[in-house]
Amino acid sequence: MDGDNHQVVQILRTRYKKTLLKYFGRFSPQARANVKTVTMDLNFYYQDIVRACFPNAQIVIDRFHMIQMLTRSFNSLRVQVMKTFDKRSRQYQLLKSPWKLYLKKFDELEKVHPRYNWHYKDCLTPALL
Repeated sequence: MDGDNHQVVQILRTRYKKTLLKYFGRFSPQARANVKTVTMDLNFYYQDIVRACFPNAQIVIDRFHMIQMLTRSFNSLRVQVMKTFDKRSRQYQLLKSPWKLYLKKFDELEKVHPRYNWHYKDCLTPALL
């Protein structure tokens, strides 16, 4: 995919290292040396291929995998903190119950219609939680 105009350039039949090296080897060394950035997922083999074929390129992790990694890290940390509290405690329940809210963008949270939250013993909107 072209990073500037977001158009698909080529779809290969496989993702094997040999196939990718052969495909990128079709381009001249000068053309490959002019590549500035390569966006990819965290596959170890892709890093080897990029370093071999595009010596001057900076590797950028794609947005989907970056957000996925951050979300997993956040949830892992949330669970670790939860484990420090008793399961019946208010702190534990506040981390456990609305966990999906913590993953939403603030702009997407309901800000108008409050609902009673029994942990806080108050009427709150998800944005206030």
